[in-house]
Amino acid sequence: MSERFVRPTAVDAVFNSVVGFLTHIGLPLAGSRVLAVRGRSSGEWRTTPVNPLRVEGILYLVAPRGQTQWVRNLRVAGGGELRVRGRVTSFRAVEVADVNKAPILRAYLKAWSWEVGRFFDGVDATSPNEKIAEIAPGFPVFRIDLL
Repeated sequence: MSERFVRPTAVDAVFNSVVGFLTHIGLPLAGSRVLAVRGRSSGEWRTTPVNPLRVEGILYLVAPRGQTQWVRNLRVAGGGELRVRGRVTSFRAVEVADVNKAPILRAYLKAWSWEVGRFFDGVDATSPNEKIAEIAPGFPVFRIDLL
């Protein structure tokens, strides 16, 4: 497991707040959702906007910044909620092994590179499978099983 983490800038924090607010009131940006997961120490609900991705009928969450707090909390909690405008969908999360991430990361980059491509250090949706597989350990991916 890679310890890669990209700290949010002040601009990122403002952007995430705006996206989170818009999603909360029912105006999700390109399908974004608010992820709610219990804090691993506090047990309190923690929220952040995320970009769920469906690949071959399966829903995934990708952490473009790496080992974020939501990733660490989700590993401990084992699940959480996806929220949009008062609708709450509970889920169980299963972390995807590094060897299985390349097609998911490629699809994620196709869908969301306009927003998160800068976190992928020059790798994009057209990069060779080998290059995507090489960076995969730095990008946690979770399969979302809706309850």
